[in-house]
Amino acid sequence: MRDLRELPKANLHLHLTGGMRHATLVELTAVHGMTVPPPLPMGEVQPWEAFQARYDARRAAIRGAEDIHRVITESIEDNLADGCTWLEIQVDPTSYAPLLGGYEPVVEVALDAMAGRPCGLIIASSWARSGAHATALAKVAARYTNVAGFGLSNDERRGDVADFAEAFRIATDAGLISVPHAGFFEEAWHVRACVDTLNARRIGHGITAMRDRDTVAYLAEKQVALEVCPTSYPPFGVASYESLPIRDLLDAGVPVALASDDPLLFGADVTAQYTIARDVIGLSDIELAAVAKHSIAVSTAPEDVKQRTADAIATWCAAVP
Repeated sequence: MRDLRELPKANLHLHLTGGMRHATLVELTAVHGMTVPPPLPMGEVQPWEAFQARYDARRAAIRGAEDIHRVITESIEDNLADGCTWLEIQVDPTSYAPLLGGYEPVVEVALDAMAGRPCGLIIASSWARSGAHATALAKVAARYTNVAGFGLSNDERRGDVADFAEAFRIATDAGLISVPHAGFFEEAWHVRACVDTLNARRIGHGITAMRDRDTVAYLAEKQVALEVCPTSYPPFGVASYESLPIRDLLDAGVPVALASDDPLLFGADVTAQYTIARDVIGLSDIELAAVAKHSIAVSTAPEDVKQRTADAIATWCAAVP
C-alpha cells in the first residue's frame, strides 16, 4: 500500500490546543507544576463534558504568547511532515485574552507564528457563549486582513443558530469564510440552518447531514464542504468509521475534506484519517485523491498554493497502479 503521507492534502480543521504535541504538553505541565487527566478511554462512549474537561485541562498548559507561538509553529511543522501543503488552525482568543491583555494580542501572536508559512487563521467563538460574545470576536477578526475565517466550536446543542447571525454577517461582510461546527449532535436541520443563517461555506463535521438525502443534495447544490474527522466520532457514540458514507457524499457531489480536529486527544494526525478512510471505509486511492483535491480547493490557501497542490495530487494519481 502507498504511504498516504505522500498524498498532498490540506488540513482544514485543527484546534490550537488539539494540535499541541504530547511532548510539548508534558514539558509545559512540568514547568507549571500541573497534572492533566488521561485521554478518553478507548472503546468507551463518553459524554461531551468528559472530553471538554480534558481539553480545558490541556489548554490551561498554554500560559502566554511564547506558548501559543510554539504550539502553532510545531503544528505547522507536524502537518508539513504529514503531507499537508496548507493548514488552517482554529483559535478562540477568549481563554488567552486575560493572559495577554485582550483579544487582539492573541490574534497577533497567532498571525505572527503563521507569517510566511502555509497556514491560515480561523478565529472561533463557542456555541456555549452568547451571540454578543461571538459578535465581539467577529469584529476583532474583521479588522485583520490576514485572518482567513470565522467559526463556532464546542457542543452545538448549547447555542441557537439565530443568535450568531450578526457575528457571521460581520465576518462574511469582511471577506472571512464561515466555518461553524454543526451537525455533530443535532440532526441535519442544524447543518442547513448554519448554511442558510450563517452563510456557512464549510461545515465542521456535519455527520448528521450525511444521513439525510435532502440535506446531502442541498450541500451539493450549494457546494458546501464537510470537514470530516473520523477519529472524533466513536468516543461520543455519534458515528462509527464504517457508518461514514464518504463515497456516497463524493458521488452526490458534496466536497469532503478529511481533517484531524484534535490529535492531542484523539491520537491521530490527518494521514491517519486518510488511512481509516482507505482501510476501514474502503475508499480507493483515486477517491482519496479526490478528497485531497477537495481539501485544497475549499481552503483559504492562496491560488498559487492551490494550483501547485492540485498539480501534485494529479502527479500522485498518475502513479496509482
